[in-house]
Order: sequence, then C-alpha cells, then structure tokens
Amino acid sequence: MLQGLSITISVFLMTLIISIPLGIFITFFRLSKNQLISRLAKTYILIIRGTPLLLQLIFIFFGLPLLGIVFDRYTAAIIAFSLNYAAYFAEIFRGGINTIDKGQYEGALVLGFSKFDMYKK
Repeated sequence: MLQGLSITISVFLMTLIISIPLGIFITFFRLSKNQLISRLAKTYILIIRGTPLLLQLIFIFFGLPLLGIVFDRYTAAIIAFSLNYAAYFAEIFRGGINTIDKGQYEGALVLGFSKFDMYKK
C-alpha cells in the first residue's frame, strides 16, 4: 500500500509541476492576437477536454508505440495527466484573465506596466 501511495503522490506532484506552467503557456497562446496560434491552442483544448483521460492514456501507452514512440507506464501516465490537466488549467486561467475589467488594463498601462508585469502582479 505504501509503495502505491508513493507512486500516486509522485504522479500527482509531477503532473502539477508540468501541467500548471504548460497551462499558463497554452492560455497565452489561446489569448494571442495571432489567429493561427490562437486557433491551434483552442483546438488542442477542445480535443483534450473532449476526450476521456483513459482514452488519452491508452493512446499514449498503446498507440504511440505503433509510430515508434515508446514510453514506460510511469512516463506515459505523467504525459497523459499533464497534457490533460494543462488543457483544464488553461481554460481556468483564461476565464480568470477574461474577467479582469478593461479599466484595470488601462490603469496598468497608465502606470507604465508592461504586459508581463500586468499579469504578474
């Protein structure tokens, strides 16, 4: 039981460490003014959120070896969970950014904040 618990906790921690930053990047790609980048991010989110996690796990562990890309069970689980949760985090972050009032952006620009500083603070 303890060995299973340690593996579960390590999968959880690795998923968080990978998926949150990846979700932030996907959010900014989704909010990009470049239509190609925005649509690619939107399509990624649509596909990943629209398919079950178990199907994604099966595809990564059993489907990718047909293309010559082989992962062990632990790595396949980390990849599948990270990609899945990154899509969910991206939508959470996008929703949070979209709720910021336009006046807050204007106020930050008047104060001389860069776009990076606006999102950071």
